[in-house]
Amino acid sequence: MLMKNDPLEWEEIKSEHIVRDEWIDFRRSAFRLPDGSVFEPFYTYSRRDYVVIVAEDTEGKFLCVRQFRQGIKKVTNEFPAGGIERTDGKQYGGIGENSEEALSAARRELLEETGYESDEWKHVLTLPSNATIADNYAHIFSAKNCRKVTGQSLDETEFLNVERVDADHLDEMIRNGEFQQAMHIAAWLLTRRC
Repeated sequence: MLMKNDPLEWEEIKSEHIVRDEWIDFRRSAFRLPDGSVFEPFYTYSRRDYVVIVAEDTEGKFLCVRQFRQGIKKVTNEFPAGGIERTDGKQYGGIGENSEEALSAARRELLEETGYESDEWKHVLTLPSNATIADNYAHIFSAKNCRKVTGQSLDETEFLNVERVDADHLDEMIRNGEFQQAMHIAAWLLTRRC
């Protein structure tokens, strides 16, 4: 149960795991609201924290990947990204502000998905992935002067192509709805300002 720290905080009074496997912990819960009433069902889930990498190569081009996304059933343009493999024994759930563990994942994902690496990394920001229904976080990084060092090393369900695009083209893709991942758009806008 949650300790009341803020008068707006909800108290979880019941939780049932509907699906719990290596990929997700999907729950149905009941919450006591600030006015004392109970609301149910409320659905939430846990997944792994993940990294998003805004990677710029030595020629000033940004590394993007094209891949199929089953949620919207379309091929999308986005930045290299991927889940953080936990070292604390947990399968999912937020690691919060632990950007050091996230940096290792960012380096690995950039290399696996694109074959590029960088020695110039910056942690931009860590944001809740979807604070309304999920407890995982997106760790946003920028990587400068990326250089191609190897081929891709993709997971069994990853089928993606790497494209190098300039900043103006990336802005145009976002405006035209051709770059559709919301957290990736946030990463782009944040790295342009920081």
